[in-house]
Amino acid sequence: MRHPLPTTAPADLVFTGGPVHTVDPARSRATAVAVHGGRITAVGHDEVRELIGARTEVVDLAGKLLLPGFQDAHVHPQGAGLELGLCHLGDTVDPAEYLRRIGAYAHEHPDREWITGGGWSLEAFPGGTPTAAALDAVVPDRPVFLPNRDHHGAWVNSRALERAGIDARTPDPADGRIERDAAGNPTGMLQEGAVHLVGRLLPQPTPEEQLAALLRAQAVLHAHGVTAWQDAIVGTYANMPDPAPAYREALDRGLLTARVVGALWWDRTRGAEQIPELVARREELTRDRFRAGTVKIMQDGIAENRTAAMLSPYLTGCGCASDNSGISFVDPAELRKYVTELDAVGFQVHFHALGDRAVREALDAVEAARAANGWRDTRHHLAHLQVVHPDDVPRFRALGAGANLQMLWAAHEPQMDELTLPFLGAERGARQYPFADLLRAGATSAAGSDWPVSSPDPLQAIHVAVNRIAPDAPEGTPAFLPEQRLDLGTAITAHTAGSAYTNHLDTTTGSITAGRSADLIVLDRDPFTGPPEEIATTRVLQTFVEGRRVYGVGG
Repeated sequence: MRHPLPTTAPADLVFTGGPVHTVDPARSRATAVAVHGGRITAVGHDEVRELIGARTEVVDLAGKLLLPGFQDAHVHPQGAGLELGLCHLGDTVDPAEYLRRIGAYAHEHPDREWITGGGWSLEAFPGGTPTAAALDAVVPDRPVFLPNRDHHGAWVNSRALERAGIDARTPDPADGRIERDAAGNPTGMLQEGAVHLVGRLLPQPTPEEQLAALLRAQAVLHAHGVTAWQDAIVGTYANMPDPAPAYREALDRGLLTARVVGALWWDRTRGAEQIPELVARREELTRDRFRAGTVKIMQDGIAENRTAAMLSPYLTGCGCASDNSGISFVDPAELRKYVTELDAVGFQVHFHALGDRAVREALDAVEAARAANGWRDTRHHLAHLQVVHPDDVPRFRALGAGANLQMLWAAHEPQMDELTLPFLGAERGARQYPFADLLRAGATSAAGSDWPVSSPDPLQAIHVAVNRIAPDAPEGTPAFLPEQRLDLGTAITAHTAGSAYTNHLDTTTGSITAGRSADLIVLDRDPFTGPPEEIATTRVLQTFVEGRRVYGVGG
């Protein structure tokens, strides 16, 4: 039986020749889609061709897969765009190559007061801690400040330490650590809150440079099929300038083609007195394609430098218990109060929660908000979830807390094998990135890249979710906790409908359904028909937002 079409008006755009993976449980597969006025008007098969008119653009899929646009639930576009335009170190792990690039960049930019950029990997250096002395050899005359790819630490030279007044007498900040030699002298690596001691001194990019960085990042994300995202820090953090002015300028000029949710930064040096300011900022910033209905709270650090908050202490290099179990940046009792107040005024809270203690503290805060305010459609979510205690897995569904997964990280690679597993121990190491456990427990899963921390390509992350092996892993690399694999459809759903739900965009985007916005992507193949180990070789050929092509290559 032929189903009636929602409209008989000729389409602006028709995709035909299938396959179409709709992410719509009522009709998971189709072979044709029609678009009119920026919205999907029909999903089906040959009958959709009746909507082709004289001016309809017809895209012959010819075996290429049509998907809903990907949505990134945790990303830092302006920071990524700025980093790409500075001394970029993100595509190698060779210390000698780092120094060559840094020296060359300094030589090519003699007028820059500071040498900045970043993206280097912890795995490139013993213990993840490079030295000022190495930087001094290539840039002796100007301060150098280079955050690592995780942006939880920074490599600085002696001039930068001098400029900030950091020496053996400088105490560690409460939320960070200055790496030191045996005599207590700073060695050139700053962790977490200590990054601010130098980062606050950096000259800020101009408004035009910030706008250019945002647009550069938007182009990269569109090229990877990303049509919407949640900017995980809107505010001033470390050396990163507030991206809000760039978003405003992009909106004013009609240049923001993506849909964006801005997560307003929670200043952990302050308390509830900042909530009225956040409410005012939400009202000021929310318009058109940009909404600022989320607050980002960073509850802990990262496992590689032992600042992720754990329920029990990290191990030392010899396998013994240490006296360090990481840092809870916000006092857990205060966190419960803050989240309850934020929930009461309608904010979604986006937690950075990486260690099992931070995860529990974040869930406790959501539980306190539910108990005080009742069930509100705030859709709080926890990002990273590297280590989750089994007792806390079912709490995600019970509390309606979303699991925001960075799927690319769930694989054996040097940072995992050399800087994480030895310091977690076997039992805790086996609880990492429990994607399948969360799925089975009924958690709503979203997905984010954390770019520039890691690749912005959702297909790379989906590859790891399905295989639990990095796309570029050496032959013979074992799967990382393979019992936590996801199937391909589930991984795609997290990157589409799941992130759309988290972004409060689920009534208009996230699936290929009649009446929804035509935010669509065309892949160069159908990865469902190929071997799982080839998912990462899939490429995006075209990206559409509201039926308008924002990225396209031949193919």
